[in-house]
Amino acid sequence: MTNKKGSLIVITGPTAVGKTELSVALAKKIDGEIISADSVQVYKHMDIGSAKITKAEMQGIPHHLIDICEPGEAFNIARFKELSKQAVNEIFSRGKIPIIAGGTGFYIQSLIYDIDFKETVTDATRTKYEEMLREKGEAYLHSLLKERDPEAAAAIHPNNAKRVIRALEYFEQTGTKISTHNEEERRKESPYNFAYFVLNLPRETLYDRINRRVDMMLEDGLLDEVQSLVASYGVTGDMVSMQALGYKEILDYLNGNITLEDAIYTIKRDTRHFAKRQLTWFKREREVIWLDKEVHATLDMQLDFITEHLKNKNII
Repeated sequence: MTNKKGSLIVITGPTAVGKTELSVALAKKIDGEIISADSVQVYKHMDIGSAKITKAEMQGIPHHLIDICEPGEAFNIARFKELSKQAVNEIFSRGKIPIIAGGTGFYIQSLIYDIDFKETVTDATRTKYEEMLREKGEAYLHSLLKERDPEAAAAIHPNNAKRVIRALEYFEQTGTKISTHNEEERRKESPYNFAYFVLNLPRETLYDRINRRVDMMLEDGLLDEVQSLVASYGVTGDMVSMQALGYKEILDYLNGNITLEDAIYTIKRDTRHFAKRQLTWFKREREVIWLDKEVHATLDMQLDFITEHLKNKNII
């Protein structure tokens, strides 16, 4: 199968909705390769808390952008865009179809709309805001952002210190609101012929799946995994990798800041909140095709739904 039109497929949705199984089944059906759009699965040795796909689950389908960073490295969206574009072109060169699978909406958007990430930040600026975070906390930084860029503050959760700092840095370095920049980039035409599928489930069903997944992660050894990361790689709470849901809470427990019961409660609660924010993001995106898994209940029904749309878009 050739890919002359630069076509690609997105399989996304909230956490725990079932993206992994469907993306592999689709890749097998249409001769595709998968590019992970997950900000945690890029890290080696972080398998349980990221719900990382196993070799067996891959079923021989090539997967890209998984296990490419050490836990101490800082992975960001600019690097994702660079590496994902490279992977897309390599997949095209083999005459196959790239399938972008994962739940990090900003990553997906950066690739399919070729969003520009000009590096404008100086080390001094970043250090200033990181020190401010340590001294005054997340709420203070978010209040600063609300003064300078209310639209960005409304879109970024106060606990997402990394993105809050990025928005403050951008404003300081350019004099322009990052929300304005992002809106301009969002209006760009995509260089690809793409089909953007968003999987969804009723809210209560999804939340139940999230709660059960967290329980399973703990049974599978999440606590041991984080202990190993501390012992073998010296991870600390200020590292980008340790900001991930599941890891930061268990690290807080290991550091004696909270009880294990509180850590588990917080992981479940914040993961449910995260899923809600993901859905809000996808509802705002253009040209998405919603796939209701309650209506299309079986894997075969989901594949039929997707392939019909792919034919209509001349992707297959």
